[in-house]
Amino acid sequence: MFGERLKKRFEFLEHISDAYIAAYGKSLEEAFENAALAMFEVMTDTSKVETKIERTFEASGYDEYELLYDWLEKLLIDYYSENLVFSKFKVEYIEKSSEGFKLKGRAMGERFDPSRHESRVEVKAVTYSLMEIYKENEMYVLKFVLDI
Repeated sequence: MFGERLKKRFEFLEHISDAYIAAYGKSLEEAFENAALAMFEVMTDTSKVETKIERTFEASGYDEYELLYDWLEKLLIDYYSENLVFSKFKVEYIEKSSEGFKLKGRAMGERFDPSRHESRVEVKAVTYSLMEIYKENEMYVLKFVLDI
């Protein structure tokens, strides 16, 4: 199973009504990048999204769970407020301090164009439901549910 995870960036897990995702990375930063990619893959085919626009994001949380929630929520807000879909993500750092965790990252994509981008399922919200963050055999695993 560990060898399979090295090849996968994320996978969709079974859930009765929502999108349940496991994202993987050799670092926590890479796992957060893959979590963001998985969220946009729920909404569209990210392989067809060009990297014409770049946005910088800062997220924070008192723990890694809130940090993941804040990161994904900020990306989702740009999707809804500016009609942006992203296909490439770079988390520059995740830092822990006495106040909690901070993340700085970038997302690259373009405006959603229904003539070129497949419209899949809309993500209504990020949730804490079934959220897990752990390290297993040198691999970070993030599990989370998106309300669709």
